[in-house]
Amino acid sequence: MMHIASEPSILYFGTPVVLIGTKNPNGTDNLAPMSSIFWLGWRCIIGLAAASKTTENLLLNRQCVLNLASVNEVAAVNRLAKTTGSNPVPDGKLLKGYRYEADKFAIAGLTKQHAATVKAPRVKECPVQMEAVVEAIHGLAADDAGQRGKIITFELRIQRVYLHEAILMDGHPNRVDPDKWKPLIMSFQQFYSLGDKVHASTLSEIPERLYNTLDRERAIKSYELSGDDER
Repeated sequence: MMHIASEPSILYFGTPVVLIGTKNPNGTDNLAPMSSIFWLGWRCIIGLAAASKTTENLLLNRQCVLNLASVNEVAAVNRLAKTTGSNPVPDGKLLKGYRYEADKFAIAGLTKQHAATVKAPRVKECPVQMEAVVEAIHGLAADDAGQRGKIITFELRIQRVYLHEAILMDGHPNRVDPDKWKPLIMSFQQFYSLGDKVHASTLSEIPERLYNTLDRERAIKSYELSGDDER
């Protein structure tokens, strides 16, 4: 086998599926699946089409909930495919077969939960829920007039994390057990998940507490000051 020069239309080698909960201008809730995301500490970067309803809501409210779906929610996530909260539907999405849906939770068959620190919905069925605020907004492809302004990246700071007990490491309420957590993964427009561990990791020898960040400490302090600590 050898490498060949290739030009795939998308470079989507596998990232977790996130259902982003945001609040619409009229006070209703929006829920959108996406998987252009990565984390560093208690911050993450997401990329969204500038014309999406989620982008509009984030620019307006600067708040959201990142609900990470597991393999168990795949059918619900799929029911949200090619739906949008934008009315009329943007031309680019019309071309791809999207339709307007006002109540995304009803379409997906998912349950809303109240968020403690943001005005946006959590998804009860998702094992991981992270309340977040927008800290910075960046455009993409500023050097290219043909693409400039079409994609927006958001830097989000996590304020509150909720984890389902079923994915926690035994005896460790602040650690996820990777053998129990089976995230839904999008790879080249298809749904996958994680398989068995393939090799022992040298990095796992580093205690997780050494990755603590000031953002996490800030969030913990806010729990204590608010008096609604649910940990």
